[in-house]
Amino acid sequence: MSTTEISLSPQEAFDDAVFKQALNAKLGLIDNETIQPKVIRRSIDARGRNVLVKMLVELVPVGEVISINDFKKEYPDVRNADQVIIVGSGPAGLFAALRLIELGIKPIVLERGKDHRARRRDIAAINKEHVVNPESNYCFGEGGAGTYSDGKLYTRSKKRGDVSRILEILVAHGAADEILFDAHPHIGTNKLPQLVEALRESMLQAGGEIHFNTKVIDFLLEKDALKGVVTVDGEKIKGEAVILATGHSARDIFELLHSRNIQIEAKPFALGVRVEHQQNLIDKIQYHCAVDRGEYLPDSSYTLVHQAKFDGRERGVFSFCMCPGGFIVPSATSPGEVVVNGMSPSRRDSKFANSGIVVAVDTGDFKNYSKHGPLAGMYFQKEIEQKACAVAGGTQVAPAQRLLDFVEHKTSSSLLETSYQPGLASIDLREVLPSFISESLRQGFISFGGKMRGYLSNEAQIVGVESRTSSPVRIPRDKVSLEHPQIKNLFPCGEGAGYAGGIVSAAMDGERCAEAVSKVLNLNQIK
Repeated sequence: MSTTEISLSPQEAFDDAVFKQALNAKLGLIDNETIQPKVIRRSIDARGRNVLVKMLVELVPVGEVISINDFKKEYPDVRNADQVIIVGSGPAGLFAALRLIELGIKPIVLERGKDHRARRRDIAAINKEHVVNPESNYCFGEGGAGTYSDGKLYTRSKKRGDVSRILEILVAHGAADEILFDAHPHIGTNKLPQLVEALRESMLQAGGEIHFNTKVIDFLLEKDALKGVVTVDGEKIKGEAVILATGHSARDIFELLHSRNIQIEAKPFALGVRVEHQQNLIDKIQYHCAVDRGEYLPDSSYTLVHQAKFDGRERGVFSFCMCPGGFIVPSATSPGEVVVNGMSPSRRDSKFANSGIVVAVDTGDFKNYSKHGPLAGMYFQKEIEQKACAVAGGTQVAPAQRLLDFVEHKTSSSLLETSYQPGLASIDLREVLPSFISESLRQGFISFGGKMRGYLSNEAQIVGVESRTSSPVRIPRDKVSLEHPQIKNLFPCGEGAGYAGGIVSAAMDGERCAEAVSKVLNLNQIK
């Protein structure tokens, strides 16, 4: 069937009461009983003075548009099948588990943190009491960092797997079907916990297992083969293979690998701050509106990039995980450090917009930490987080500075209202950030102010530090088999291993690792 692109007004596109009629009218399908439209893609075009919504539509015979109820998944019973251990229950771990089940293999998921309901109390304690539980926080627990993230599903790369398949599985487990066609799909932090629970239930009903409060502290190694793991309680759990999907903040796992002489390597990452504006200001800039964006347009977002120059070399400065209508949250995983991240609820109804603005960091930037070997980047990252905590008072209060003050090398005499619940302390961020990062940020903000008039002002502020953009360590694996080149039966997976960068790419990598385990070990395959 052929596709066609049409333009609708925001009301026509986002008002359910008029959408179908407007769509059919544009396509000339009024009263057509044989053909109906199927939306392939929806995106906002704000390049002109009048904002339009572009719809890519395929015309199909009546009855061929797939209903949300058609995205259901039946899984075989694997209670008595060969078992594979998965360390970590983030997107990579959960999707690896479901794919193993499809292949007739029993997953045993070990999660150091708590289920999402119990995890809420520890997250509340971080925000209200400044208490960081190293095993249960915004990064650790059921669903990993993805559960309490913005829920962006922006990955469109086909290199790691089938994006559509991942989205369809999410819809089958409760996500809105709009994620199948929105240009920038988003679930929302308020809906992610229920979605993660639904994925867990599918796994359990098929005979898989998940064990919370089960921290892995050692590996069961026989010569060059991994036979299982040891938990903090001393339990030895064996499996045909281990999929290591622990996320980018599991520093103890990196330490364990290094201490056991299992090959790992330092990798580049990015580090910077969160910048927070009023959402209304971003809307005015992006949608060219005088007052507000109106009733139908969603909160606007932005993507920014600049090449800064410092010490004779260029360095990328870019926006990361932009959260319209969102909140800045404390994402430390140990006491004595301050880390910030951003998230948005599904309605994106906060009056604030925030985004990470980060600077590329390569392995040459932490050569002073070379005594730590492949963990050099991790210790570089950790020291900055600890400094951020110390200068702001030793709690989860974060160092902050008005944006223009930062650019002009001034300490802010006062700070703005913020979405960051633990609170802010007025600090010159140059006390926290290495000079190559602070100067690159300064140049970046000046550039961004030229691209978005009104962006650079003291009606915005920066909050530090945004340091967990990706893992500072890569766990190597064979490009074809995905198995560790040194240790048999070990399959590094997802963000923590250095092979993903978000919910969808992590989920796709989890599926790839599950398929690799089945193929390499020649385990029972149903399909």
